[in-house]
Order: sequence, then structure tokens, then C-alpha cells
Amino acid sequence: MRTTLPNNVLALQERIVACRRCPRLVRWRSQVAERRPEETYWSRPVPGLGDPHARLAILGLAPAAHGANRTGRMFTGDRSGEWLFRALYKAGFCNVPASRGREDRLRLHRTWITAAVRCAPPDNRPSPQERRNCAPFLVRELELLLAARMSVLVALGGFAWTQGLRALEELSVALPRPRPPFRHGAEVHLSARRRTLTLLGCYHPSQQNTFTGRLTEPMFDIVWQRARACLGSKGRKRG
Repeated sequence: MRTTLPNNVLALQERIVACRRCPRLVRWRSQVAERRPEETYWSRPVPGLGDPHARLAILGLAPAAHGANRTGRMFTGDRSGEWLFRALYKAGFCNVPASRGREDRLRLHRTWITAAVRCAPPDNRPSPQERRNCAPFLVRELELLLAARMSVLVALGGFAWTQGLRALEELSVALPRPRPPFRHGAEVHLSARRRTLTLLGCYHPSQQNTFTGRLTEPMFDIVWQRARACLGSKGRKRG
């Protein structure tokens, strides 16, 4: 997927990819690649992707060790991504129902996908310091998206929900007190940049959730239908 990015977004992407602030994650992202020597791994921090003028932003936890850490693209190459892109396709937010690699046909419509932590963490559990090290990247990314067109933010899981709220607070977005708790189907309306920003909560499409039935396809699809309704559009045609 090739997209021409504005200079400020491109500069942020370059800073993310070059980051080596977290020694444990630097080691881990390379160690997991050694388990599959027959494959070429990205093994660097993974930047966001999509339309830099997106109205919808999707926030995940972190790259999967053998997913985005391998392919270099968020939610690409693992089962969580299979669920996500299939649902986005059905809702009209992308042009194909699957994401295979960085050079495939995938195009996101009005949508940006990112994560709170940019390197694959062991057991999908970044440490508090690793979270803090990555936080400025998310703050800057949301700042750029808000300055463009973003009006809906979907947080996939409780970690993304918490980090998203923290980043928005850093950007002086007024949050309710107490902070709204995460739950699947949560919906919070915030005032940001003289428009309403809707924050939606959704269970992460991890195997832990999808294999156990905690998250079903109908449950997942409803979130994206709601996101589309909040945008006030039926979405673009697939193609």
C-alpha cells in the first residue's frame, strides 16, 4: 500500500521507525525473527498507515511478533488483522477484505490505523516505561489527525482505550471526570478542535477474544457500523 504522506506525517513516521528507546523491545523484535530464518522480518518499530486526512482512526495495542513485526504494517499478517480488515471491508473503510503484505492492493478509505506501542512486546505486555517512551509518538499522531479531519477514534482493547485518553488529555481535550471506563460498545463524545470527537470502545480481535467467543463477528461488525453512522456517511464504494 503506497500513500503520499504530508511532510509532517512523513517526518513522524521516520522518527518512529528509527526509535531504539526501549532496549528490551529492540532485542525482542529481533529475537522473534530468528525463529523463522526462512522469512524476512521488518523487526523495527511499526508506523501507522492509511489516509493522513482520515476521519476514522483505529488504535490498537502493539504490533504482533509474527504479524506487523514481520510485515512492517499494522495488523498485517496475523489473525487479528484478518478480522479487522474483513470487518473494515464490509463497512466500506477499505477496498479488499484481507491484508497480506506491504505491497498488496490494500487501500484504506478515510481511515488511519495505528497502535499505542510501536514495537512487538513479549507476551503483548509492554512495561510502564515502554508505554511512556512511545506515548509522545501517539500524542503527535493524534494531533496531526485532529488537525486534519479525524472525528471518530476506535480503541481496540482496554490498553488502547487508556492510552488514547491519556494522549487526548495531553492535547488539552477535556475529558469527563471520572475518566470513562473501557467496555465493548462504549461511546464517549468529546469536544476537540471545535468539533465533536467520538471515542468508541471495542474488544481487541485477538485470538484470546475471538477463539473464546468473547468477541464475535456480529459484535465486531456493529462497532464499525456505529463508526460509520457517527461519520454520517455510508462509506465509499469498494474497489
